Amino acid sequence: MTDTDRAFPAGPAPRISTGIPGLDDILCGGLTPSRLYLLEGTPGTGKTTLALQFLREGAARGEATLYVTLSETSQELRSSAATHGWSLDGIEVYELVNEMGLDPDSEQSILHPSEIELGETVREVIARVEALKPERVVFDSLSELRLLAQNPLRYRRQILALKQFFAKRACTVLMLDDRTSETGDLQLHSIAHGVISLEQAPREFGSERRRLRVVKMRGIKYRGGYHDFLLETGGIQVFPRLIAAEHHTAFEARTRSTGSGELDLLLGGGLAPGTNTLLLGPSGVGKTTMAIRCMLTALERGETATYYLFDEGLGTLLTRAATLGMDLNRHLGTGRLTITQIDPAELSPGEFSSMVRQAVEERGSSVVVVDSLNAYLHAMPGEEYLILQMHEMLSYLNQQGVTTLLVLGQHGVIGEVRTDIDLSYLSDSILLFRFFEAKGQVRTALSVVKSRVNAHERTIREMKLSAHGIQVGEALTDFEGVLTGLPSYRGAVAMLTGDGPASGRVR
Repeated sequence: MTDTDRAFPAGPAPRISTGIPGLDDILCGGLTPSRLYLLEGTPGTGKTTLALQFLREGAARGEATLYVTLSETSQELRSSAATHGWSLDGIEVYELVNEMGLDPDSEQSILHPSEIELGETVREVIARVEALKPERVVFDSLSELRLLAQNPLRYRRQILALKQFFAKRACTVLMLDDRTSETGDLQLHSIAHGVISLEQAPREFGSERRRLRVVKMRGIKYRGGYHDFLLETGGIQVFPRLIAAEHHTAFEARTRSTGSGELDLLLGGGLAPGTNTLLLGPSGVGKTTMAIRCMLTALERGETATYYLFDEGLGTLLTRAATLGMDLNRHLGTGRLTITQIDPAELSPGEFSSMVRQAVEERGSSVVVVDSLNAYLHAMPGEEYLILQMHEMLSYLNQQGVTTLLVLGQHGVIGEVRTDIDLSYLSDSILLFRFFEAKGQVRTALSVVKSRVNAHERTIREMKLSAHGIQVGEALTDFEGVLTGLPSYRGAVAMLTGDGPASGRVR
């Protein structure tokens, strides 16, 4: 057989693409060629789809490719590919076991224990490989091979023999396994050059969560841990886990105005690029309106912004903003504002991080608004490490020089208010909203309780919404009980009155 061996290139071999950009990113460039890899996962996780993308990538590069199947017929495989809009032209499909091979009276193993005499089926596979000389091979699946082997020793020897056979022909091989073997069986892991594991987990509500993990990969660096992915029409889309330390960009840290002198005084000069601000308060207090106004000021300066809308409909948001004198439609028309309405029940943390990266790196967004974190957090009650993921995303945005506004609603309207989760330590600034009563009216108090970058004002000001925009009043020096949850005002500073323009209006 050595006469047909292809010589290996001298020096380190270049990587080859898996056909999935996100997976190539996780593998820091792709797979090492001429090696055997194990792709494992329970039925339905997407093994066949990933394998087809791997072969389609090779066919697109003019490589010979072969799909050896024991679990599906050729027609089933082509029908599955057609559901993604794919053609298998350029991919050789070979059914290893036909109807005669499934006859219980014709038991034979693919490789006999002696590893000298090969069964008729294997001789045909070898003949196909030698005639086609494929550079990429998929073997689907090992569970059928395990049954044919009849015992673990013969099964392991068969896998080793196949590995040697393919390696001598410089084939890059994906072997698929549905994990039906005994728990803790790591024979395949020790034999394979690399192992990629696919998982899916159902949830109480919403679509199932899919994720993958590179269990091992000899000789190359890769990103460990779990990475979310989607299995949709058109194939698998992988979202590499965000590592903020890998992304640094130089930017000017000059503080920029919010459009209101009074609000700028509260914040110590305005909003600084490379920081995130948490807008915290009960429902209906004006958090979203304030976020829109600050974003609109940035848009009017010529910046680009992205708004992630979790809670309300897009039409409602645009109508409400227009009623308060803030027209977002003209910025949507220019393309400098993107509003993305998100269904949190269908979203994974990895996908959301990928969307944010795309907004910053491809669309050049310098302002990002997340409204609100409540829906995002509630949609993933089982995500134990969601706070760590949020920390990575905010660190990434800060390092990219993005001004980030995070809206977080609190339970309760007056009295004691509570927050589902404490994000205060992740925030560079906290803008606190509270209702209070004065002169028989329910009013809104505004204060900054934290700022890491500016010497902020420690007073409390009144905020009022009107058809002319947002008004921020003078400092109210005689407030009592704001932080206890029952603020009251007993001072002499005039309150904001009427709906007309005022000196403190955010323009």
